[in-house]
Amino acid sequence: MTALRHQFAQGGSGVFSAVLEGADAAQIIETEAGHYRDRCYPPLTTLRLFIGQVLSEDGACQDVVGRHLSACVATGRRPCGLNTGPYCQARQRLPLAMPQRLSRMVGERLESRMPKAWCWRGRHVKLFDGTTVSMPDTPENQRAFPQSSEQKPGLGFPVARIGGLISLASGAVLAHAVAACKGKGTGEQTLLRGLLPLIVKSDILLADALLATWWIVAEIRRRGGDVLMVQQGRRLTDFAQGRRLGQNDHVVEWPLPQRPKWMSLDDYAHCPAVLRVREVEVDGRILITTLLDPKAVTPRELDALYALRWNIEVDWRTIKVTMAMDVLRCRSPEMIEKEIAVHLLAYNLVRWTMASAAWLGDVLPRCLSFTSAKRVLLAFDEQLRHCGGKRLSFMFATVLAAIADLRIPHRPGRFEPRAKKRRPKPLPLLSVPRLIARAKIREQRIVRGLIVAP
Repeated sequence: MTALRHQFAQGGSGVFSAVLEGADAAQIIETEAGHYRDRCYPPLTTLRLFIGQVLSEDGACQDVVGRHLSACVATGRRPCGLNTGPYCQARQRLPLAMPQRLSRMVGERLESRMPKAWCWRGRHVKLFDGTTVSMPDTPENQRAFPQSSEQKPGLGFPVARIGGLISLASGAVLAHAVAACKGKGTGEQTLLRGLLPLIVKSDILLADALLATWWIVAEIRRRGGDVLMVQQGRRLTDFAQGRRLGQNDHVVEWPLPQRPKWMSLDDYAHCPAVLRVREVEVDGRILITTLLDPKAVTPRELDALYALRWNIEVDWRTIKVTMAMDVLRCRSPEMIEKEIAVHLLAYNLVRWTMASAAWLGDVLPRCLSFTSAKRVLLAFDEQLRHCGGKRLSFMFATVLAAIADLRIPHRPGRFEPRAKKRRPKPLPLLSVPRLIARAKIREQRIVRGLIVAP
């Protein structure tokens, strides 16, 4: 128990020191950053500031540069000025693979240190789902992430799809993939197939009906994992067929479908002829799973486990609303992917701290409030960065104790309408591109004599 406590708390040395300054993180930073000149914003400093930027309420580059200048003056280092240009250039130089690999490292390390008491019957449960984010309407972003075809040119915004594999126990993002929202290879099934190597033996994947395909189930079984999903609407379920386990509960064999275009002939030849899958109906909903033993897992237990899939919906809402990732700010596709990766890295760092607090407070991480934990970390940010020794250990222990007390109230059966009470301002929607709208306003002012025609 003492060893596990030390693994999570890391001796009270803070989030960045405990995670980003470890040997694995240092190796990633050295490999990706390579050799660089002695600048005002070296790679690790830039990454720290970028993380602070996505965690802050402001999110502006000017705010980050101002806080960095304040820290330099307070610690006697050479000040860098308030010009945001050097910081923006440093963000562009930052290799995309650095935040991506660090985010995955933090998630995987946290998942590997999960106590068995936090897992479902000692097994790791992983959730998958996709979401979308918008970004500035620039030609580069439109080419990489085209807007919806239902929107007129000049009126819509580029949209990216993100697929994420998230730990049920800790809430950390284990891996993610980014794609456009239209075109071949951009769907959630394709994104999940790219993340399946992270499903290892004894893992359980929870996903919605869209992912309940023969190929995904077969690949997870090949890796030694199990699945629990909702039956696809296009697949007919006849409980009179197969091996009966109970009322509306049976095991059936799914025959091998025709080879899809994306699969090679060699991979298709190694596919099994049939898949043995359990289909069970609970309260009108048909679940499919590879957990075939009805004595080990009853239908009600399967239904209760699948109900936990809703956590990923809450996690994506937290990332997009609390972390303000719903509308991205960068103006190029490479920076968009970098901004997403830094958001998820910052999210995982908060989840790491929450796991430390949960272990020390003897609660489950899912019982703690992410929003409140983020507020506490931001409140102690300056003090954690500028103090050391015993004072730092005491302060970080105070942070963990405070986060452990910020528990989510237990509200069973709670439901709310998906509607807003506060009315938005009655402004009309833009129906033409902004340049055309400006030209019309200018013409009207010329006619009224408010301005002189050029």
